[in-house]
Amino acid sequence: MEKDKILERWSEYIKELFDDERKEIEVMKGNFAGPPILKDEVRTAIWKMKNGKATGPDNIAAEQIKALDEFGINKITELLDEIYETGEIPKEMLKSIFIALPKKDGATECELHRTISLMSQVTKILLRIVMMRVRNKIRPEIGDTQCGFVEGKGTINAVYMLRMIIERALEMQKDIYLCFIDYTKAFDRVKHWEMIKQLKQLHVDGKDLRIIKNIYWQQIAAVRIENEISPFQMIKRGVRQGCVLSLDLFNLYSETILRNLDEYPGIRIGGRMINNLRYADDTVLIAENKEDLQKVIDIAATESKRMVLELNSKKTEVMVINRRPNLNADLFVDGTKLKQRDSFKYLGTIITQDGKSHTEIKARIAQAKTNFQRMKPLLTNNKITITTRKRALQCYIEPILMYGCEAWTITKEIQKKIEAAEMWFFRRMLRVPWTARKTNEEVLKETESTRSLMNRIRRRQAKFVGHIMRREGLENFVTTGRMEGKKSRGRQREKMLDGMTSWMGTKRVTDALSESWDRES
Repeated sequence: MEKDKILERWSEYIKELFDDERKEIEVMKGNFAGPPILKDEVRTAIWKMKNGKATGPDNIAAEQIKALDEFGINKITELLDEIYETGEIPKEMLKSIFIALPKKDGATECELHRTISLMSQVTKILLRIVMMRVRNKIRPEIGDTQCGFVEGKGTINAVYMLRMIIERALEMQKDIYLCFIDYTKAFDRVKHWEMIKQLKQLHVDGKDLRIIKNIYWQQIAAVRIENEISPFQMIKRGVRQGCVLSLDLFNLYSETILRNLDEYPGIRIGGRMINNLRYADDTVLIAENKEDLQKVIDIAATESKRMVLELNSKKTEVMVINRRPNLNADLFVDGTKLKQRDSFKYLGTIITQDGKSHTEIKARIAQAKTNFQRMKPLLTNNKITITTRKRALQCYIEPILMYGCEAWTITKEIQKKIEAAEMWFFRRMLRVPWTARKTNEEVLKETESTRSLMNRIRRRQAKFVGHIMRREGLENFVTTGRMEGKKSRGRQREKMLDGMTSWMGTKRVTDALSESWDRES
């Protein structure tokens, strides 16, 4: 297809995707509250800018802004303060360039791409200053089940809590019903007028509100394909992926949907009812039985419609975690039956219906080996010192294997597989053929190494558990709160904390939790 036609198609797609019958609203009457922009705020915003990022419409890099002297900082401060006081934003600062990133290899349709917004550096500075001013009012509104874009939390927090809930429920002979919600282009469907309405309810300063409103009501965007720019289009809905302010705004917007779930059943831990876990728009709904989960799904679907977010019934899937195989769950969204899966990839980790970590760990090992093969010319090159190659292994390969290890339950069988994978890497780095009768001890001696991968995994688990034990958050509650129920007879299935306790050399889980709390131990 000719480049002109490709750009034309992208322009049409952007217009369709972000078109909306947007209400015109008045931010506030009379005087606008808000302190002037200070030079220290500008300095902080510039300091937090990341190097090596693509430039926006102004073709100015963050490194150039950081190289400015005092005169340049003063000029930016004067410009931003004038914009802040008047609410009038220069047209060049309202332009964005979309970079289309394919969601899957070989994607050709526009719908199968994710649009990342590139803005001018001065716009980024202004938005970061506004973000720092409004964040203290937004963050208290965000529930503790949200792990996305929240300070001190990440994907591991959500994965850890889900695995911990599953383990503890199975221990008490409870079934866990899960619904993994998929929203259709959630970030691109945010209603601007509803977003401003929520900010007004939080009593955000008038000048901050005016800046946010004017940027979202006046912004235009184009798509860049191979250094060619499509025609600009008005953006009438959605928050920009790549904008520092969008993360908090989306969290606030989506919080309204799930806030009404608090009254509905889920799984009770220590008297607290938990029926959802989230990372941005990646949401999993939780209940102890099919009927309760259906109620939670219904209210989530209703509230999502109210906020004009669409549940994708084709990609929203359910799972039943239990000790008994083939337990069916007939669950529906708007009359459409949801697919039931034996396994689901949630935030990059595989959750299976038996509640174990085996499948996930094996998949991680396989993925690490695949990436090792891709880097084989480097990692097996004898012209490079073994020390350098080991550092490359630890930098590029082992993080793939260890992702999510903080929540793994590692049995003796799985531990052997992890240790075998470590030796697999070392043997191939030395180009040891499978026919050679060379012991692991000889390989370790040649690579000047010891078996440390398993030890580092346990250390990361203890460090993470210690971190959550020092914070009075939901992760702490899920780990230590009492769950009602009765354990089954006989030997109990090994849990994540059991393995960590054994590694730390303590006899009881409570002792291990206390010891992990102490950073010095």
